[in-house]
Amino acid sequence: MSAAELDRAVELLVRQVGHWQQPRWSAPAEGGNVSRADLVHKLVQEIANLAADAEGEPRRQVPRLGSDLALPDQLRVVAADLVAAGAPEPVLAEAAGTVTATRAAL
Repeated sequence: MSAAELDRAVELLVRQVGHWQQPRWSAPAEGGNVSRADLVHKLVQEIANLAADAEGEPRRQVPRLGSDLALPDQLRVVAADLVAAGAPEPVLAEAAGTVTATRAAL
């Protein structure tokens, strides 16, 4: 069930931000002093860390690509990696909750 919850949370976030152009990515996130792009990249890194932990691999820095427009695709990839790594249900639920919280902050 948690893999489905994570997929749904990721899809909702991607639908919300997938059409954004650079000015919207650069705008500050709700109630914060970081850009929306920085917030989503932080989310991508957190999910990548969970995937690395689930695979028993070292954590690696997720590169910040030349365009923030790639962030939704990066999120999809790291979320799929987490599911493919066979992460336990509580980890998938934690990831889904983090995605949902980030979406609310955008």
